This record gives sequence, C-alpha cells and structure tokens, in this order.
Amino acid sequence: MSDEQRSAPTWSVFGIASAVLAVVAAAALIAIGVLWSGHRAAISERGFQGRALQTAADWTAVLINMNTDNVETSLQQLRDGTVGDLNTGFDASIAPYRDVVKALRSRTAGEVESVSVEVMHNQLDVPPGQRPPAPAALPPELAGRTCTVLVVATSVSDNAGSKPTTVRWNLRLGIAEVDGTLMISRLESVR
Repeated sequence: MSDEQRSAPTWSVFGIASAVLAVVAAAALIAIGVLWSGHRAAISERGFQGRALQTAADWTAVLINMNTDNVETSLQQLRDGTVGDLNTGFDASIAPYRDVVKALRSRTAGEVESVSVEVMHNQLDVPPGQRPPAPAALPPELAGRTCTVLVVATSVSDNAGSKPTTVRWNLRLGIAEVDGTLMISRLESVR
C-alpha cells in the first residue's frame, strides 16, 4: 500500500452526510409512525364517544316519547337496549311506570336537548392508587369500554282529563360496549 492510500480518509464528506441523512430519515419515519398511531387512536376514541352519545339520545327518546298506544313496544325496545343489573331488574322497576302510563291514557311528546360525555373508562382494570370506575360498572370481561353520558330532555305529557304537564329529564346513563354493541348499563336521575 502506498502512503497516499494510507492517509486517505475512510469516510468522505459525502459518506458522512449520507449517514447523517439516513439517521434523520429513520428518526422522521419513527416520529411519523408514532404520530399516526396516536392520531388513529384519537379518531377511534372520538368515534366511540359519538356512538355512545347517539345511543344515549336514541334510548332516551324512546323513554320520553312513551304513550298509551306504544308503551309495550317502547318498553321492549328500552329493555333490549340495556345490559347488566339494569336489564336484570328492568321489569320490576318499570312495571309501575307501565301501569301509570296506561291508567292515565298518557300522550307524551319529548325532545332530547343535549347529550354529553361525563366520564370515559377504557380500561376497567384499575391500577392501585387510581380511582375505580363509576358505580355499577360492568365487569371487565363483559364490557371493553364504558362511559357515562349526561342527557337533558324535555317532554310534555297530556293525560286524560288534565292539563298538559312539562317534565324535565336530567339523566346520567352508563353506556357499555358489549361485543361491539353499545348498551345502557346504568340509569340515574340527576337533580
């Protein structure tokens, strides 16, 4: 080997620049992957929240628009949309309401005014030191995600022989995702 070959640098300026650009490109690809993953997770979460809000609004609309003529079908539709303890005790807790609607020959028209997500629970197994999920949450093996939705609605009931009555509904509904279907797991009146 000649002296000229021994003193030649191992890396040229272009080689070093290429290596730096490769490292920068790899870091950019990793950053893009992380950002894209976070973006997709946020979109999925917003989709779930939107479906939960719609489920709560639809279920409440059936509840507040119950009339003498549709009481049986409405109650069946409400029951079919519930899960857990709410579903188990549904008939016992709703039977008196059914009887009142029929006895009063009630005609009700209602409208959901607003719905909002109060609390989200994506992981029902809570690590030590953190708050437990909302009361009456479904077991983790039954519901993958739950949330609590607040619903504000108004209905006007016209009962046979009396003046129309305006009823304001302030409800807290537990929404649970069970096998990909959103269902009502908790019903609470908020005063």
